[in-house]
Amino acid sequence: MTLTSPKNATLNPMNGKSLNITEEKLARLREVLPEAFAEGAIDWEKLRVMLTRDGGFKDERYHLNWAGKTEAYRALQAATTATLGPCREESVGFDGAGHVFIEGENLAVLKVLQKACFGKVKMIYIDPPYNTGNDHFIYPDRFAMSKKDYQKRVGDMDGDGRLTREGLFRKNSRDNGHYHSNWLSMIYPRLFLARNLLRDDGVIFVSIDDNEAHNLRLVMNEIFGEENFVADFAVIRAEGGGLAKQVVKGHDYLLAYARNIARFNPLKRPKDVRGQIIEENGVKYWLEEDWLRKEFGKYGTCHYEEVEKIKGAEKKQEIDKGIRDGIYRLIKKRNGKHVVARLRVLAEDGSKFYSILKHLSANGVRDLASIGMKEYFDYPKPVSLIKELILGASFHTKSDGDIVLDFFAGSCSTAHAVLDLNKEDGGARKFICVQMPEACDEKSEARKAGFKTIADIGKERIRRVIKNGRLNAGLKVFKLRESNFKPWRGDVQDAAELAAQMQLHTDPVVDGARTEDILYELLLKSGVSLTAPLRDHGGWYLAEDAGAKIAVALQRIDAATLKDILAAGPDKVITLDRLFQGNDQLKTNTALQMNDAGVGFEVV
Repeated sequence: MTLTSPKNATLNPMNGKSLNITEEKLARLREVLPEAFAEGAIDWEKLRVMLTRDGGFKDERYHLNWAGKTEAYRALQAATTATLGPCREESVGFDGAGHVFIEGENLAVLKVLQKACFGKVKMIYIDPPYNTGNDHFIYPDRFAMSKKDYQKRVGDMDGDGRLTREGLFRKNSRDNGHYHSNWLSMIYPRLFLARNLLRDDGVIFVSIDDNEAHNLRLVMNEIFGEENFVADFAVIRAEGGGLAKQVVKGHDYLLAYARNIARFNPLKRPKDVRGQIIEENGVKYWLEEDWLRKEFGKYGTCHYEEVEKIKGAEKKQEIDKGIRDGIYRLIKKRNGKHVVARLRVLAEDGSKFYSILKHLSANGVRDLASIGMKEYFDYPKPVSLIKELILGASFHTKSDGDIVLDFFAGSCSTAHAVLDLNKEDGGARKFICVQMPEACDEKSEARKAGFKTIADIGKERIRRVIKNGRLNAGLKVFKLRESNFKPWRGDVQDAAELAAQMQLHTDPVVDGARTEDILYELLLKSGVSLTAPLRDHGGWYLAEDAGAKIAVALQRIDAATLKDILAAGPDKVITLDRLFQGNDQLKTNTALQMNDAGVGFEVV
């Protein structure tokens, strides 16, 4: 048999280079034994097992593994001291706003949200990089990277605060020997942390294409559990012909996993009801007119006047009682007779999802065009897709206060969908959108229009949807920032360095830290949500979240202030050590009063 090299082998005599003998042999070997290769390199253990009768695989069990998985675990386990700083100037009605946009690297943001959002999110939708070979995303391409190197890369931004592609934000080329591994190392810790944020009845949807669909399914099985698999949807995104080497690709995939399948209700969409819709006491009903005809048979009747004749007096009495109880209604027809209509709660009638969904990419472009942003983002997800998923996930509930999270927010189609749905049905859903400040291409229409980053596009889209729709909705913008408190170095052993560090921590607050930034950092790290009601009492603040009250004193602590705080009945009080100005007696008395009142007390 003659072995010939594939088209991509380095055999071109016109490229100015001599023949690469090693690559030539590898190319020929790949033709004969493609199964012995992984990520472009020979898997020597597999090759040995294939070509010899002695021995076997060292770790013979079913599991997902890749180069860098250990580092992916370390990445998700590493604690962060980062925080979120409020950005009022980019927000809409900051005080009292229920929706949140966070600008920052999403792995760090997910860590920051662990306390405040743990077990609170009803639905997550993400559209991560598909690993096409041209994607830029964050991945640990050096698997033995030190903490110092990582921190340097995290802080690798330009003068305008945009993540630079030369630093942390890099292209994952197909030529990279760890092409699939890099993508897995990127997605794994983010999905792992995201699972913690879901409610017990929550669900996550992840869009993907052929490049990593197979790996994503395995990752999701490992993180969420194979038993919590809900569906693998095919989403039709294009119709018609196209230029393709093999097959015209008109669909992507959408994986759905429940947090706990035992607590998760099936996804449903409202039925295409036929009949009059009425509203009584704030509840929508539809009048099902043909139910009785179906009971009588295909050629029967559903006229009230003929029930006793056809079905007997017992059936007539049952219907009369149902009319008195409000279960049935009589609707007069043109022939003078009455139809017995059954009253059905509209929200309770739905059909289960079909595994093929149709939401064309062109609709996503039209969504942006409707608010004057057509040219500013490539391949935006259709708002209709996200709306269908939100409705399906919350079909069995009123959805009031449901949180929808998207930590690969892009142009913020998810935020657009939540705002549209709330306007349509009066719901009170909330969104949290997270997007990195990835720089827009210098030659792009978005950059020409003044948008420096993709995050800027997302924020502006949300503001326009709120304004154009005349929505009574607010938006809180936060940005990932370093802590407002000096870090304590636990690795210091030298006595002089330790003394210097202790001197620095007589007041751990960073010089120049804003009061509002300190406030939100303390609340976040105490597990208070970013949208919790917050009242300023002139020197101290009171936050109420999930039935708990937390008071934060940042400007003064004295007898009068302490009296006011305790009168508010907080569950916990947080204050700064510097407010006591070295008065240990005041601090001790304050702690005793808190203890007597059964209030938790923390001094920072």
